Amino acid sequence: MRVCNKIMLITYPDSMGGNLPKLESLLDRHFRRAVGGIHLLPFFPSSADRGFAPITYDRVDPAFGDWDTVKRLGEKYYLMFDFMVNHISRQSEYFRDFQKRRDESPYRDFFIRYKDFWPGGEPTRGDLGRIYKRKPRAPYTEVRFGDGAVEKLWCTFSEEQLDLNVRSEKVWEFYRRTLTGMARRGAAMIRLDAFAYAVKKRGTSCFFVEPEIWDFLGSIEKILKPCSVEPLLEMHEHYSIQMKLAGKGYWVYDFALPMLTLHSLYTGNARRLKEWFAVCPRKQFTTLDTHDGIGVVDVKGLMSDREIEETVDLLYQKGANVKRVYSSAEYHNLDIYQINCTFYSALGNDDDAYLLARAIQFFAPGIPQVYYVGMLAGENDVALMEKTKFGRNINRHNYTADEVEDRLRAPVVQKLVKLMEFRNRHPAFGGSFEVLDTEDRLLAIRRRSGPYEAVLRADLKTFKFKITSSAPEDAPAFCGGSGGD
Repeated sequence: MRVCNKIMLITYPDSMGGNLPKLESLLDRHFRRAVGGIHLLPFFPSSADRGFAPITYDRVDPAFGDWDTVKRLGEKYYLMFDFMVNHISRQSEYFRDFQKRRDESPYRDFFIRYKDFWPGGEPTRGDLGRIYKRKPRAPYTEVRFGDGAVEKLWCTFSEEQLDLNVRSEKVWEFYRRTLTGMARRGAAMIRLDAFAYAVKKRGTSCFFVEPEIWDFLGSIEKILKPCSVEPLLEMHEHYSIQMKLAGKGYWVYDFALPMLTLHSLYTGNARRLKEWFAVCPRKQFTTLDTHDGIGVVDVKGLMSDREIEETVDLLYQKGANVKRVYSSAEYHNLDIYQINCTFYSALGNDDDAYLLARAIQFFAPGIPQVYYVGMLAGENDVALMEKTKFGRNINRHNYTADEVEDRLRAPVVQKLVKLMEFRNRHPAFGGSFEVLDTEDRLLAIRRRSGPYEAVLRADLKTFKFKITSSAPEDAPAFCGGSGGD
């Protein structure tokens, strides 16, 4: 199924019901009209990072299901798969052969060897200072080979995730085989995870290296174009880079929207949000929550440093069961620029504020993505986080089928599903976007396509909002906030 302008669910393969067949059953039974697409987070065999250290892309992890289930899902929902373009597991066949045979291996240049990359085999202090890092260590791991030799290999993330050498023809053979295989197996889109780290060049930050990154993306596009599949580029950084990517016609994320929405609802002032809507990309996927934390770095330049600091402080004050320590090294937080919290709990588990946040997202330019925890208005899972001592697990609760059924009885979830169905079926969302002139405490957005119109009017101080529409009979008006129906 091709990409369409309907809400995409983000979920792990085992997060709703425990496996892909149970996920399929729950979606078909309860969310068929609310969900149009699914971003299936990595469902391949993996050695770490909940799927993001893939061992191979040829198989579905048998704990989750099989390719037949994926195929059935793809016949009902448009699918997005992840491709970790920057790295692969050290348990992969490529690394294991390289570790065993070293220079005799056909994969001897598959990974980035410090001895080949840096003159003299080591970066200078200046080199290390320039490298863009999200954790406080040099990006390498030491590997002992079968012949007893020890070398340093480039490793941006965990030691299970070894960076690929994009100058290697073997790597490009792997790219071509994997990407075309994903397309054959039902991917309508492929998310290029951590793509900005893929190109390394001495004397640079080794992050979004221009102009080489454009050649890299162009080569990926050439592989995908005959398959009628487009990439979605995943990157958390200054919004100006997203604007560059959008200017080249790529699909991007609106990772600025979560913090801007929190700021607006915490302060009762929509000014910054309105400014962003005036310039933000239109060919984008919007998010409030994902499997990672709430991004802070993404709003640099859209909010002042003082406003960002104020919003972060208010999150810890107003949020439910969230503490600064949950986003620290004590809880193995990988990215110091993200806050670990569910979006529902970031708004104090307040139903009215949460429904308004979703209404804003659904009226924003782009295709909305809703994380499975967010679709169920999930609270922070402090117990899981404390058990694992992994900060991001606060937003990664695995729901049994019975728990999903139970959450569907919550009024906030029932209203959210109704709102999602409205967003999916109303023709106005396929047309123009306009922010109407109001005072800063109010937000009014009009979506229009031909004779069809939908208008959101919201009060950011009371969280009351109303949606009106001129539409087919099956797209009724929706009211939210205290006393809403």
